Amino acid sequence: MSWHNTPIAFMAKALAAKEVSSKELTTYFLDRIEAGKRWNAYLDVNAHLSLEQANAADALIAAGKGGKLTGIPVAHKDVFVTRGWKSTAASKMLDGYLSPFDATVVANLGIPSEANPSGAGMVCLGKTNMDEFAMGSSNENSAYGPVLNPWNAQYVSGGSSGGSAAAVAAGLAPIATGTDTGGSIRQPAAFCSLTGIKPTYGRVSRYGMIAYASSLDQAGPMGKTAEDCAMLLSAMSSHDPRDSTSLADSGEDYGRYLNQPWREGNTNPGKPLEGLRIGLPKEFFAEGLAQDVANSVNAAAKALQDLGATLIEVSLPKTKLSIPVYYVLAPAEASSNLSRFDGVRYGHRAKEYRDLGDMYQKSRTEGFGAEVRRRILIGAYVLSHGYYDAYYLQAQKIRRIIAADFQAAFNQCDVILGPVAPDVAWRLGEKSKDPVQMYLEDIYTLSTNLAGLPAMSIPCGFNPNNLPIGLQLIGNYFSEARLLQVAHQYQQASDWHLRQASEVA
Repeated sequence: MSWHNTPIAFMAKALAAKEVSSKELTTYFLDRIEAGKRWNAYLDVNAHLSLEQANAADALIAAGKGGKLTGIPVAHKDVFVTRGWKSTAASKMLDGYLSPFDATVVANLGIPSEANPSGAGMVCLGKTNMDEFAMGSSNENSAYGPVLNPWNAQYVSGGSSGGSAAAVAAGLAPIATGTDTGGSIRQPAAFCSLTGIKPTYGRVSRYGMIAYASSLDQAGPMGKTAEDCAMLLSAMSSHDPRDSTSLADSGEDYGRYLNQPWREGNTNPGKPLEGLRIGLPKEFFAEGLAQDVANSVNAAAKALQDLGATLIEVSLPKTKLSIPVYYVLAPAEASSNLSRFDGVRYGHRAKEYRDLGDMYQKSRTEGFGAEVRRRILIGAYVLSHGYYDAYYLQAQKIRRIIAADFQAAFNQCDVILGPVAPDVAWRLGEKSKDPVQMYLEDIYTLSTNLAGLPAMSIPCGFNPNNLPIGLQLIGNYFSEARLLQVAHQYQQASDWHLRQASEVA
């Protein structure tokens, strides 16, 4: 059985029917991880711990105590601290760090215990590679080398959750967790032909997630189908009193609408999305969008129209401002969050130094990579006396305007549709020397993080070089179940998400 091509919804049924054991599934994926090291998707794998968890999951299933996800393997982005596995955020600053506890996301998905009685019973396969401290759009900023794209090893996998994306696309995990601060779930999902969703800010606890920009970071799933993502998000999402930004009503079944028509009472099976209004922002289809990406996204919009949806042009006039606003606010928060890594309280300490100041400087210079240092410096600058009002405060005001633009658009439509990125994946090293060019690749994803809205990426085609293209769906606050419904109906009418990466056996 080719389990690496199997959605977890089918896997769950096979486990419940005892057609396969969790131990067999886990062994299957551990073997593939060992054979697929070329992708550099994982930073830490512990077969002994994984098989120990698989045996515990099999015991739960045998006792009739298994849930929907019990026994299914999952990979975790290395930004989530995980007991038993290294938790480094792909940085030399945290090289070799072993956490004494699990992040809430890891605990919610993990094997139930006295400390965590409500765990979903999934088996951790290991920790996936990422851009250092989640700062990047290509997964080339990892201290442990870039992740390669399973569709073409000469191209980037996208960032910062590129390791999770490559792991699923290469069949090294059936599903994985990621985080999205400015598009870091959606963009690698698009580059690797996966489905990924960033929920409303606060839906998923950030406790135990190594912070980059606290008002923007949000965790979410990356898998093959919308149904898989709905299953994982339902288990990940919960109110957490240890996270002050955690929403009180976080937990719900995000798959409840998947097979229902958009409009209650609709009995036309050929038009399940009748009544759905889809907004097409004119700013998303303007200059800078590659023609092959535009063609695929427009074809996907037409397919949704054929399913009964109505297409409406809307406007998000402050779209271009999302890049400067994000690259003021995110570095400002990063400079504050990363100040704890000074060689005294946390993180790498230089071996040789003259005094305390020299120790700070050398420890941070040695521990942080170039992109992280760049963003810390930008953040410290915009927060400094004399520049706070001119940059940081102004950026916060524009952030509110960006959020208001979305609300004006949602007065006209139910869901917003557009591309995930202006282009497909680029070659390794192609944009490394020009950070601004790399930043521009996030133009369609940043604004949803600034507004705190849910958004997702689903496969919608390929360019002439067989590189994947992603379609972005954006919803209003708390509309994850509806977004997943639209994505699921599209995937029932298309086969882009079923295609296997060209360089994967």
